[in-house]
Amino acid sequence: MAYLFPMQEKTTVIYNDTCPICSREVDSYRRMTARDGLDIAYCRLSDGAQAAHGLTRDAAARRFHVIRDGKMLDGMPAFAALWEEMPRLRWLAWLVRRPVLRQITEGLYDHAMAPMLYRMHLRRQRRQESVSGPAAPR
Repeated sequence: MAYLFPMQEKTTVIYNDTCPICSREVDSYRRMTARDGLDIAYCRLSDGAQAAHGLTRDAAARRFHVIRDGKMLDGMPAFAALWEEMPRLRWLAWLVRRPVLRQITEGLYDHAMAPMLYRMHLRRQRRQESVSGPAAPR
């Protein structure tokens, strides 16, 4: 799903860095974009930077987001937009946009991966709150 957003100079990735899986994947993107000299910004959920982009912490934790060309994308379209900018992964963006694969990858992300990662995020939060006390309101 795409939302209009004020035009920004660079592509911006908004991700849940408290998720070990998400963090590891985005760290690899960050290394690739740095190696290729690409001007891509990375906003971590733990920094609270998602608010500057109109997202709540909960919304940012539920899905992967990319702002590109003034549009906020989430889910597989967000991954494809990022991959398209990365020379080593352009082929993957092309692949997941093919009609049949697009439906499959979006279905897997929307109905399996994103919900599973979000549930893991909520469990991590509950464990952390049980150790350190309730978190500040979001």
